Amino acid sequence: MSDYADYLASYASVAAIVVVGMLVAAGMLGANRLFRPVVPDRAKLLTYESGVDPVGSGWAQSNVRYYVYAFLYVIFAVDAVFLFPWAVVFAGIGWQAAVEMAVFVGFIAVGLVYAWRKGVLTWT
Repeated sequence: MSDYADYLASYASVAAIVVVGMLVAAGMLGANRLFRPVVPDRAKLLTYESGVDPVGSGWAQSNVRYYVYAFLYVIFAVDAVFLFPWAVVFAGIGWQAAVEMAVFVGFIAVGLVYAWRKGVLTWT
């Protein structure tokens, strides 16, 4: 039983730190609530976003084209994430890796050509 007690005693310092941390956080929140000014106002209850006061309903339609641009950006950002490490170590990985990367870039190019032919990339 002594080994078990020693095992639990080794976690006593961790438990003490967690308890002290919780007490400090609770004390700070309590002091903030005690000392803050309370001035209720209707303007404080309004939704606020990007410096614009809300006008009308919260429902607004947006063009799907913006989502397509965002999706294409994500695709090419992920492409860049794969290309940069490959380009850094190109000399040590050989021609087989160069062919594999050409196939990868080819797939991305086919997707770009498809989006271009469908007219997704035209801004209106």
